[in-house]
Parts: sequence; structure tokens; C-alpha cells
Amino acid sequence: MGQSMPKPGLRPFLPADLPALVEVFQASIEELTGEDYSEAQQEAWRLQAEEEDFAGKLAKDLTLVATVEGSPVGFIALKDNELIELFHVHPAVAGQGVGTMLYDAVERLATARGAARLVAEVSDNAQPFFQKHGFQPQRRNTLSLGDEWLGTTTMEKRLAPAEDRKLSS
Repeated sequence: MGQSMPKPGLRPFLPADLPALVEVFQASIEELTGEDYSEAQQEAWRLQAEEEDFAGKLAKDLTLVATVEGSPVGFIALKDNELIELFHVHPAVAGQGVGTMLYDAVERLATARGAARLVAEVSDNAQPFFQKHGFQPQRRNTLSLGDEWLGTTTMEKRLAPAEDRKLSS
């Protein structure tokens, strides 16, 4: 019988997290997207973490970091209170609730701040996760990364106002 993962923690992004989050980002692309994207597409995607604006996005957006025993294992970045801009979980903890914990925290924060919806441009392999959490596909997109093109889907979830949620709890 396998060992269970220690309970993950959740905290805001710190600049010192950058190297670990780049590793999470790149490992998640390398190990979790192979069925949907070619090696060349994955490489173009992974290189996005080496651009200067990667650190800037994490710092500028509302970025939450999931940790296990103090080490970052996933992150989610919310831009303008409704756009999930970055969302990655390390393959070693994929399917163990880390992504759901990150997503639930962002949804609660966005709702408390008055957001009417959440939007994400979702990779093909992430669509089942977002559908499970109530997102609906809106349109198919083609994203240009260097010489490669990646297919993505814009997905949206309408949020209940915070006061409605309190009444139903």
C-alpha cells in the first residue's frame, strides 16, 4: 500500500519561490501533456518559464503556492480577479487534491472580491479538471509560441455572488 501525501499547505507567492515554480511549470508540461502536444510544442511551452515576464506575472498577479513539507508543488495565478493565467501542479502530486485545493482557494477569493466569473485558457489535458469544477468551453484557440502552435480552449465558470453563497451554506 502506498504512503499518503502529507497535507499540503497554501500560501502567497514569494520571490524566492521562482526557481521551484519554474521546475513545477516545466515538469508539469513535460510529464502531463505528452498525449496532447508534440515534443516541439512542449519545448516551446516550457521555454515560457525562461522569459523575464514569467517572474513578473507571478509577482503581479494574485499567485497562490501549494506546498508539501514546505516545498512548492503547485501554483495558480489569478489576473484581474477573473482570469486564471497560470495553473500548474508537479506531476509527483497530480491527482492528489493539490490542484483542487489551489482552484478552490482562488474561486473563494474571486467570489469574495465580487467576481461574476472565472475564465481560463486551458490546455487540452487540463479540460477534464476544469469541466469537473463547473467550467464550460467557450471557444477553441490557437496559441503561437515561437515557431509552434498549441491548441487551447477558453473556458468560463459563472460564480454565484458571495451573499448567495452565504445563504446556501
